[in-house]
Amino acid sequence: MNDDQIESLLTDFKSRISIYHSSEDAELKNMLKASYDAVNRMTGVSDINNAQFKELVIERTRYVYNDQVEFFEDNFLSTIIGLSLQAYGEEDDDNG
Repeated sequence: MNDDQIESLLTDFKSRISIYHSSEDAELKNMLKASYDAVNRMTGVSDINNAQFKELVIERTRYVYNDQVEFFEDNFLSTIIGLSLQAYGEEDDDNG
């Protein structure tokens, strides 16, 4: 993930949870990077332009921000599995 993508995610995240200051930006960027890595690990997807992937990254970051990350996977399991299957299907299409 490059700096422009992180800034874009930061803007979307802050809008999602109504943060209007920049005092937490450095920590929020760390949370977003960790969420990107975690969702990538869960789904096998790394394309931040994929709307579902981006939503999962933002939502996981919201859970981290609110100290509720242990509930993220259970609450978004169907989306995680769906995105994983979609990515797996696209991988098969590329190979066969």
